[in-house]
Amino acid sequence: MFWMVYIHRVNLAALDLNLLVALDALLAEAHVGQAGRRIGLSQPAASHALARLRALFGDPLLVRVGSRMDLTPRAQALRGPTARALEQVRGLFSAEAFDPATSDRRFLVMMPDLVVETIIPALLARVSAEAPGVRLDIVSWRDPVTLSDDLARSLDLAICCTADALAGFHRERLYADTDILAVRRGHPTGTRLSRMDRFLAARHVAVVGAERTTDYIDAWLSEHGIERSIALTVPSYLQALRVAAQTDLVAFVPSRLAAALRGPLALRLIRPPLDPGIDVQVMAFPRRAHADPASLWLRTLIAEIAGQLPQAIGLSPRHPRS
Repeated sequence: MFWMVYIHRVNLAALDLNLLVALDALLAEAHVGQAGRRIGLSQPAASHALARLRALFGDPLLVRVGSRMDLTPRAQALRGPTARALEQVRGLFSAEAFDPATSDRRFLVMMPDLVVETIIPALLARVSAEAPGVRLDIVSWRDPVTLSDDLARSLDLAICCTADALAGFHRERLYADTDILAVRRGHPTGTRLSRMDRFLAARHVAVVGAERTTDYIDAWLSEHGIERSIALTVPSYLQALRVAAQTDLVAFVPSRLAAALRGPLALRLIRPPLDPGIDVQVMAFPRRAHADPASLWLRTLIAEIAGQLPQAIGLSPRHPRS
C-alpha cells in the first residue's frame, strides 16, 4: 500500500501512533474540533496534530472553503489506507482473551426498530449482569446504498433481513418470523378479520419507512391482487402498534414484535386471511471479527435471546414470502 511506501521515506523516529489516530479522525470528520472530541483531544491539541501531519505529508490535508473545511485530494486518497493501517495496528495489540466482567468494550450495533424492541431489553439485562462495564451503541438500520464507509467500518454487528448486501460481513440466521394482524382488545371486528371480506372492509395503519413509498406488506398484497384500505401511514412498526392499541385501525406487523408487546399494549393478535410467508432475520458481523472473543460473546448472547423470543403463531416453512 502507498502509505507504507511513504513511511519509508520519512524519519520513523518522528512518527507515533497517536498521529495515525489523529489522522484517521481528521479524515473522517473533516473538522478539527469534532475530530478532537472523537479521540479525546482538546481543539488546540487536535490543531497541533494537524500541523504535524501537514509537515509530515507536505500537504495541507484540510483547507477552508467558506464556513467549512474540505479534504484535499491527497487527504481523500489517504482515508481508506489510513483506516486499514490503524485497524491492523490495533489488531497487533488486541488481547487474545475477553473477560466480560472487567471489560469496558463499546459495541456499535445496527438494527431496525422492530429488532430493538424484541432483542434489546433482554440483551441489556444479560449485559448488565455479566458485563456491567460494557456499552452498547445502537444505530438505526441504514440501507446498504446509503450506508457510509465510515459507519460500515465501525460496526461490530448488524441485524436485518438484507445483511447479504453488506460487503465484508459474514451472515448467520438469527430467527424466522411472519406477519400478523394486531388490534386493540375490544376491537369491533376482532377475530373476524381473518375473513377476507372483513380484512378488506377494515381501515389499516401502514408502515412506510425511510426511502420507501409503500409498506412491504402492501407491495406483497399487490402481487396477489389485493389492496387494503389505508387510513394512516407511520414510519415504524412500534408506532403502528401504538396506534392500533388506541384506535380501531388494524396493524399488519411482524408477529414476534406483536407478541412481545401484546401484554403492555393490550393487543389482540389475529391470523391474517392469507399466509404472509416467512421473513428471516440474520445477524451479520465483519469477517475480521469472526474469531474475536468479544464479538463471539456478544453474538452468542444475541443468538440465545433470539431463540427465546415469544411467538404469536406457528411458522410454516412451506410458504416463504415471495
